Amino acid sequence: MLRVRCLRGGSRGAEAAHLIGAMLGRAVTGFVQRAFQSTSSSAAAIQSQELVEDTVTEPVTQECPVCAYNEWDPLEEVIVGRAENARVPPFTVEVKANTYEKYWPFYQKYGGQTFPEDHLKKAVAEIEEMCNILRFEGVTVRRPEPIDWSFQYKTPDFTSTGMYAAMPRDILLVVGNEIIEAPMAWRSRFFEYRAYRPLIKEYFRKGAKWTTAPKPTMADDLYDQDYPIRTVEDRHKLAAQGKFVTTEHEPCFDAADFIRAGRDIFVQRSQVTNFMGIEWMRRHLAPDYKVHIISFKDPNPMHIDATFNIIGPGLVLSNPDRPCRQVDMFMKAGWNVVKPPTPMIPDDHPLWMSSKWLSMNVLMLDEKRVMVDANETSIQKMFESLGIKPIKVSIRHANSLGGGFHCWTTDVRRRGTLQSYFH
Repeated sequence: MLRVRCLRGGSRGAEAAHLIGAMLGRAVTGFVQRAFQSTSSSAAAIQSQELVEDTVTEPVTQECPVCAYNEWDPLEEVIVGRAENARVPPFTVEVKANTYEKYWPFYQKYGGQTFPEDHLKKAVAEIEEMCNILRFEGVTVRRPEPIDWSFQYKTPDFTSTGMYAAMPRDILLVVGNEIIEAPMAWRSRFFEYRAYRPLIKEYFRKGAKWTTAPKPTMADDLYDQDYPIRTVEDRHKLAAQGKFVTTEHEPCFDAADFIRAGRDIFVQRSQVTNFMGIEWMRRHLAPDYKVHIISFKDPNPMHIDATFNIIGPGLVLSNPDRPCRQVDMFMKAGWNVVKPPTPMIPDDHPLWMSSKWLSMNVLMLDEKRVMVDANETSIQKMFESLGIKPIKVSIRHANSLGGGFHCWTTDVRRRGTLQSYFH
């Protein structure tokens, strides 16, 4: 850091002032003195500014509170989202491509309005209980700021209202001591980062790295406005051809399409994550991390953690309804690929933004403890057979908003070191 040592001209400036005063008299002396005082004030202002800059840019010399390399090391600190003030996103083309046809009338009717109040109230209570249990298990819980998402905003390219700050996994990815803020692909989530900025700034001041990926304009060119989805068969065919509602107009990705295993990070091309976004992440994380693209037989790919959820070193839950096309790669590397049981959630339960497979969207507290839906007894038994203790919490109403325990959280700190688990 450069320091300002003295005023330009130094003592010679004062000598010049004295000589001129002697020659031209008191009037001119007063003028020069005033000029000198003004210059001194400017120097003082510069020095004051430097002190402020020193305070802002130099991190606190303590252990960085942000550090996580995988999904299973002992969890010490976590961000849990908020359901308060959640709004139904406007029914735009990118929302249509990521929701099931039976819920389209719901979006057409309630887009931009609040989710059903009674349902939302129960979801808030469930997440509060989840936070309490996490604290009981020894985990520090942090929360985003409550924000009114009803305000309409307008950019040069689109107009929208907001959605929520319920799913921090969608927007924040922690890799080592770096927080990566994802650009995301839904217009209703354009300003979602605002709820997390106070937390991120706090972590930054304490030594964490903070990266914001290029923010897409979300202009019409980012989306296939005529994306032909009428049936599940249409979706299967398009996904198999590598065709999605998001184009390659500019980088976009949701953080929840990435899942970590030490030096290896796995990602899927989905309705919200394009190849440009994946390539940005690949270049950004190289050479310390390797990003692998994997794909699934999935008619509606959006977020990897209810399809392929890594829960331990060489241990992964693989959705039997959405088989991984590269599963042999994991088998050859010696991984244990476990197919979770069929979810038990009833058919009449509203899942406006997700599938039943949120049952496998679990949060590992460490290699031997997992947070799992209290209603999903079959997957609890599966975990017990693997020697993992289920920590049971009911979040059926929270599920309706689009996520399970993994979605509702972002790991801030897990106690562990950087290793390679995939060869």
